Amino acid sequence: MPGVSTVDELTRAVAEFATDEYELPIEEPALERAARSLEETGLLLLGELHGVRENPLVVMRLMDALGLRSLALEWSRNLEPHLAAYLDGGGGLDHPLWWTGDGRITAGHLAVLKAMSPVKVTLFDGAVFTGDWSQRDAAMAQRVLAAHEEPTLVVAGNAHTPTSASDLGLPMGACLASARPAVRSITIDYGTGSFYNTASRRVRGYSAAAGLRVADGDLVVGLPEFGEAVVPHMPVELLEQRLGLGS
Repeated sequence: MPGVSTVDELTRAVAEFATDEYELPIEEPALERAARSLEETGLLLLGELHGVRENPLVVMRLMDALGLRSLALEWSRNLEPHLAAYLDGGGGLDHPLWWTGDGRITAGHLAVLKAMSPVKVTLFDGAVFTGDWSQRDAAMAQRVLAAHEEPTLVVAGNAHTPTSASDLGLPMGACLASARPAVRSITIDYGTGSFYNTASRRVRGYSAAAGLRVADGDLVVGLPEFGEAVVPHMPVELLEQRLGLGS
C-alpha cells in the first residue's frame, strides 16, 4: 500500500527498500555540465515530481557520480532535529510533519539517507506557508544560500527548480540563479508510471531515454518507466490534531 499511516509500517517499508539495485546511465557531457555548475556556484538543482519511488535513487546515484556529501531537500526545517534522531538511531519518525502525504518524504528517501550516511542534509522549506508562492520560493532560496558551505545537490519539486520566471511566479531556481548565474538545473523527465501525492495517481507520458543526458541544451534525467513511492500519510483529521490545527 503506497500510503502508510503508522511508524511501524513506515519502518518496514524503509527496511524493504533496496538502495543498491538501481543503475542510472550517465552521459559524460551531461556529467561535465553538472560538475561545472557545482564548481562555479557550489550548487546543482534537481527538479522532481513528488511521490515517485525512483526519486531518491536518482539523488543517490547523482551524489555518487559527482562525489557530493551535501544534500538540500524541500522538507520543513522543523524536521531537522527529528531527521538527526532518525539518522542517529532510527527514532524521530513520530513528528506529524513527516506524515503530510504530499510525496516529498518517502520510505525510499529515508532508506537512501541512511545508506549515504554520513552526509550533510539541509532542510530548506519554511515552517509556515504564507500563500504567496514567489515569497515562499525566495525564502527557500535564501535558506539554501545561507546553508551553503560545500558543493550541494538541491532537490525540490520541479515547479521550484527552473532558473527563470514561470507562470507561477519567480521560482527558487531563478532566485538562486540571480545570486549565482552559472547554476544549472536538472529536470527529471518522467514517462509512464504512478506516483503518490495524497493519493495514488498515474501519468502516461513519454521519455526518450533513461539516465542523465543533455537534451536541447538542458540537463535531463530520463525515467521512461517509474513506480509509486511508499509515502507516510496520516489521516487529515489526526494530522490537524497533532499539528494543533483542529478545533
